[in-house]
Amino acid sequence: MDMNLPVNVPVDDPNADTEWNDILRRHKIIPEKPPSPTPLIEEALTQARQLAHENRLEGKDLEELDELEDDEDEAFLDSYRQKRMQEMKVLERKSVYGRVFPVQKVEYSREVTEESSKAWVCVLLTSSSGMNVESQRLVEVWRELAATWGEVKFCQMRADLCIEGYPDRNTPTVLMYQAGEIRRQIVTLKELGGDRTSVGDVEAVLVGLGAIKHGDTRLAKKERNVDGNGEGKTGGSIRQSGRRKRVDDEDGDSDWE
Repeated sequence: MDMNLPVNVPVDDPNADTEWNDILRRHKIIPEKPPSPTPLIEEALTQARQLAHENRLEGKDLEELDELEDDEDEAFLDSYRQKRMQEMKVLERKSVYGRVFPVQKVEYSREVTEESSKAWVCVLLTSSSGMNVESQRLVEVWRELAATWGEVKFCQMRADLCIEGYPDRNTPTVLMYQAGEIRRQIVTLKELGGDRTSVGDVEAVLVGLGAIKHGDTRLAKKERNVDGNGEGKTGGSIRQSGRRKRVDDEDGDSDWE
């Protein structure tokens, strides 16, 4: 018998913790057992819990932080107060709009296209008919959006006064500008929520475009204020709108200038 021939050693489970497998591994007959992923998983979970604990005050405003005085370390709480106050100062400097701006055709280039080099500009083209329910709904939504997101310029004008012969059936139409270009256009509210379109539906589009930062404290506060039906005074949170309709934030083709 040739002693150099390989020997087939019976192995039931090469990964099993048995004395026989240990002997085979020492003689390099079977490979070393791969390290258990359990310690790595446990470490990752521990780090995730620690991070969640450290960030537990994220998204809370000054009023909500004051309510936690008896539950949190004062120094830790004060650091978040200072952070919120700094964020509010930055937001105050950026919030230069704060209302809906009516726009005329002759000033469109200056008030919309050129202005979008400084900030996001959202234009609502409304129906000339008082019977267009979707247009009426979005006019209401536009007012609330403008009051909440003062760093974004919200404009409004009648579609037929902007473009002669523009079909009323295509209203309301929304155009979202940034850096002189249309980044998104929405024709009627079919892709959002129809005549039940909420502030949250439009906010979801703005978040997708980057016009509103995901995790902004104003969004977080709305999430906490929604009632059991998922609707607050604005008619729906951004989370509800995300579940109701997945928003496609890809750029659409446009003939607008």
